[in-house]
Amino acid sequence: MPAAPRSVLFVVFPDLQSLDLTGPLEVFARANVELGRAAYTTAVAATVAGALRTNSGIGILADHALADVEAPIDTLVVVGGSGTRAALEDEALVRGIGRLAGDARRVTSVCSGAFLLAAAGLLDGRRVTTHWQWCDLLQTTFPLVDVDPDPIFVRDGDVWTSAGVTAGMDLALALVEDDHGRDVALAIARDLVLFLRRPANQSQFSAHLAAQLAERDGLREVQRFVTDHPAADCSVAALAHLAHMSERHFARCFATEVGTTPARYVERVRVETARRLLEDTNDGVDAVARACGFGTAETMRRAFLRVLRTTPTEYRRRFRAA
Repeated sequence: MPAAPRSVLFVVFPDLQSLDLTGPLEVFARANVELGRAAYTTAVAATVAGALRTNSGIGILADHALADVEAPIDTLVVVGGSGTRAALEDEALVRGIGRLAGDARRVTSVCSGAFLLAAAGLLDGRRVTTHWQWCDLLQTTFPLVDVDPDPIFVRDGDVWTSAGVTAGMDLALALVEDDHGRDVALAIARDLVLFLRRPANQSQFSAHLAAQLAERDGLREVQRFVTDHPAADCSVAALAHLAHMSERHFARCFATEVGTTPARYVERVRVETARRLLEDTNDGVDAVARACGFGTAETMRRAFLRVLRTTPTEYRRRFRAA
């Protein structure tokens, strides 16, 4: 006999981010299609049942009042959005989250929904993440929580937290994979035209997005050069010469205007280039290392461990394009 459906409850509030809800909902719905049975039942609950609006103005309907939902449920998903700050003042909402989480098999949040889990006392002593924009605030507001600003999602025991917006779909795919295996998750990703390549600890943003665009023309030219020629000599001396600066002045100005050191910026660009080659080509690890400027596979391996917390070989095994 098929296993009983797993119940997934989404907790919402006015001015939620619509994709925090609809993205994961679509993943669970597609899982039912892929498995040919009702593997998941989904419902939406708010403090008061009925219609409410997302922060983009789309209207949604909460099926249940949170107080009326009976425990236990399988998976609790708390969404985020611009209404999170007001939701934190809703004692009934926070209390309801805490009540249902106590009997749930797993508790999850998307984006700033982590604030509501933290307010309910569910994140103390746990490693978590949220949208990079709100990580510092989450850490200062809830100092007992271990906030990691980089990953797209984090699993700590039975608590899963994710970064913003589309990362909720990565999280939902990971939940389905945990329940039903990688083949099912891959089939869903293909159906939704997603790529199941992003590891949990992949950075929330690329090297180019993480760094600021320098103000000076010379430094911007250096950034473009590193991106276009990662295998070139990208030492401080070479880049300072390109920028027509002394090495010391270049290093100081680059760190001030770009927000990171030249060496770290070069490493991140090279890792990002290597990721694409590992995903999309048949080139060996040694060849990829040379093409990206690492020189040796061992140097690239150490850089991957620092930046992505995984090795190039493992990265390719898990996230290579079909």
